[in-house]
Amino acid sequence: MMATLNIPQDILESARLTAPELKIEMAVYLYASGRLSIGKARELADMSLWQFRQLFASRQIPPHFDEADLDADIETLKDLVL
Repeated sequence: MMATLNIPQDILESARLTAPELKIEMAVYLYASGRLSIGKARELADMSLWQFRQLFASRQIPPHFDEADLDADIETLKDLVL
């Protein structure tokens, strides 16, 4: 199931963001605030785990790492191996 979020174009223009950039910003915020695991946040941002971690490093945001993150990393590794 997919939900749709309608953002008026003038809001995006005022923020100087494209829709994909807004998704990235939402993912960063939700991960940094502990609301999403890194796996789900990178999925929202439509980025690889490596790209997402690089984004955090460039913004000097410390990584969170818990059991859910470990599970997400394991799943990513499984996908890469298969």
